[in-house]
Amino acid sequence: MSRTIMVTGGAGFIGGALIRHIMETTEWRVVNVDALTYAGNLESLETVQESPRYTFEQLDIRNAEGLRAAFERHRPEAVMHLAAESHVDRSIDGPLAFVETNVLGTCTLLAEARRYWRDLPDHVRDSFRFVNISTDEVFGSLGGTGRFNEESPYDPNSPYAASKAAADHFARVWQRVYGLPVIITNCSNNYGPYQFPEKLIPHMILCALEGRDLPIYGDGRQVRDWLYVEDHVLALMTVLERGRVGETYAIGGYAEMENLHIVGLLCEVLDELQTRADGRSYGTQVKHVEDRRAHDRRYAIDARKIREELGWAPAVSFDVGLRRTVEWYLANEPWWSAIREGTYRGERLGVVA
Repeated sequence: MSRTIMVTGGAGFIGGALIRHIMETTEWRVVNVDALTYAGNLESLETVQESPRYTFEQLDIRNAEGLRAAFERHRPEAVMHLAAESHVDRSIDGPLAFVETNVLGTCTLLAEARRYWRDLPDHVRDSFRFVNISTDEVFGSLGGTGRFNEESPYDPNSPYAASKAAADHFARVWQRVYGLPVIITNCSNNYGPYQFPEKLIPHMILCALEGRDLPIYGDGRQVRDWLYVEDHVLALMTVLERGRVGETYAIGGYAEMENLHIVGLLCEVLDELQTRADGRSYGTQVKHVEDRRAHDRRYAIDARKIREELGWAPAVSFDVGLRRTVEWYLANEPWWSAIREGTYRGERLGVVA
């Protein structure tokens, strides 16, 4: 009998990639729980929607009654929790939405998962897992050296990061106090196909193609550790299958780069793949703008634990992943043009007056 996995936030970027991977590589059933807020997009799951192994539940994770019914109806053997408000700039504009979804929603989901889990038959109960999927932003900002690891202290610098830090702490509490078999992951910056265009790489791709300025926050020297989304998905599956209950696993791509350098690389790929009508480089569209408040200067992940204990390591280099990403956006204009005409038109967010 095939396994059933509940994925929250499965219409989002990472959740969608996770669902596509599960459906394409296993015989497991998937229950996608998603509220379909502005960044949720079921078009990202067109390749799996007709499968009898896939079920979609339009459901807000703050809805305890709805979650309880979904657990009883589908009887999952694991929860992969990705549902979250996730953009730092939007959290600056409206922090309470992040508290409601990322903190209250996570606690509601944990409570209903525990209610369901404690009544399972022993053999299912012992193998059940709740994977809380989080971010390296909970750790704050690094100096010029060092990397975050599983022992790094929490020091969030945005409403988004603070809400994810709280969610991590509550997930640990549900494991330590109530016994729910929780595992936590903290990942570095993801990128790849189907990413909502408010995030750096797709935002710059679309602004370049539309002839807009490419807005670089501050001096553009902020450093991020980049992780191709399909590598992240493989890490999450590894944690689900072999990770130890109560443990945290840091997941990174070992691809540290300054934002300004990334935009330069992206422009070079675009110059090659879709030359501007005037023959000039897309790099001429770069424009420095006022920096984000409390902008973290550097992130980097030490992923030794997951490599040494579970055998995962990133496989896609940044150069290869970036080219794949640019090629995908060039080939899938209907997907992103619908977003441009609807929920996000490329405007600047998170500006504090």
